[in-house]
Amino acid sequence: MSDPHQASGEHPVGRYGASPDESAAPAPSSAQRSTADDHGATGQDAPEPATVLGASLAGAARKAGLGDLMESERPTGAALLKAMGGVRGIIEAIVPGLLFLLVFTFTKSLPWALGVSVGVAAILTLLRIIGKTPVTAALGGLVGVVLSAVLALITNKPEDNFVLGFITNGAYGAVLLVSVFVGWPLIGLAVGFLMNDGVAWRQDRVKRRALRWLTLAWAGLFILRLAVQLPLYYSGNVEWLGSTKLLMGIPLYAPLLVVSWLVVRGLYRAPETDAAASDTPARPGSPT
Repeated sequence: MSDPHQASGEHPVGRYGASPDESAAPAPSSAQRSTADDHGATGQDAPEPATVLGASLAGAARKAGLGDLMESERPTGAALLKAMGGVRGIIEAIVPGLLFLLVFTFTKSLPWALGVSVGVAAILTLLRIIGKTPVTAALGGLVGVVLSAVLALITNKPEDNFVLGFITNGAYGAVLLVSVFVGWPLIGLAVGFLMNDGVAWRQDRVKRRALRWLTLAWAGLFILRLAVQLPLYYSGNVEWLGSTKLLMGIPLYAPLLVVSWLVVRGLYRAPETDAAASDTPARPGSPT
């Protein structure tokens, strides 16, 4: 499922490797428990690597705030903002890249542009350390900014400041595509364990198809970035390259998060909601 971390070449899913906190996970509904019993939702019918990976992805999603979004009845602004890293996370993702673009556009000085970008990323990370807030994302972003700057300075090509992002997008896109082709779409694994369904979704044709297409949609996001930005890279158009990278970050990541929520909530709609809807009396004159 970035993204706000596109500026540093990161993506929330995969940034953490811890297993989900079972104590913090919501209790499964009766329908989900029944499904788990029927189809081995705990992973007993799946290869061990798949269950371990699914649990790890779900844990990463929860830590990134995606769990709250997927489990909410509606995609509130607060849940969506948390899933994108919060205000601070968005600032850390956007500002270094934006400053590099602005400084280079107006000065044409690569050292100055890189220096400002790296300096701001370092300050933002330091503020997290001082404030004793989680620094994993900020440190990852800082490392990405520094590595990109070093590469650009070595080659003396400002467009090489974006190479790390290409590699990251290509890797995410390729892994997601391969997971679909081998029959274990990664988004399905993450959602299954996130919704206490394990791998039981693979026994449901509707869920299996929807989660496969959702995985392809996320792969498409990363591939689309490459399709648009690589030609600009090879033409040396730094200004447009930097602009499209910013525009194809959060502005594309956020809508796809909402689409993902719609799909997941549609697949795992609470039985209580369906029952309440069926018990609602029809209005006079309405078709029955």
